[in-house]
Amino acid sequence: MKFPEGKVAIWGHMKTENLGIEKVVANVISNPLLRVLIVCGEEVRGHRSGHSLLSLYKNGFDENGRIVGAKGAVPFMENIDMAAVQRFQEQVEIIDMIDITDKEKIMEMVDEQLTRDLPSFGEPYIVEIMNGSGGERPSMKRLTGKIGFHKDLIFDPFLEFEEMAVEESV
Repeated sequence: MKFPEGKVAIWGHMKTENLGIEKVVANVISNPLLRVLIVCGEEVRGHRSGHSLLSLYKNGFDENGRIVGAKGAVPFMENIDMAAVQRFQEQVEIIDMIDITDKEKIMEMVDEQLTRDLPSFGEPYIVEIMNGSGGERPSMKRLTGKIGFHKDLIFDPFLEFEEMAVEESV
């Protein structure tokens, strides 16, 4: 089941603790109106991508690209630089709802965040992600003008919501 239009800017699964996180960071900082990130759903065993995203947010990554404190199998940032991560850390507030799969609880948090009037974070920050390893860090660009779809963000890293069939009693 999809989230209600007009309440959630983007949502989806994040299966990996490396390229998946890089894409989340790049997409979030490209829209300065995205100020809240709700990380919810079940963790992917071994990868622990939700935990790795929280670790990146809190601690960044070291000189080898390893996310500090992440417990995932391969928590390395190869395609974004620390400037992009710092922008992410400053721009958004992360709400940890890992292992929460109840759609009503998640929507309560979404509704609570929608009551806040958070301003734009400024200009978009665009990161070009290179797929694959061994290349140089991508160049960072700042765009002028305003790009915005919604001011809040919910990101469901692992959970696919489904409508449950309701059986009518006879």
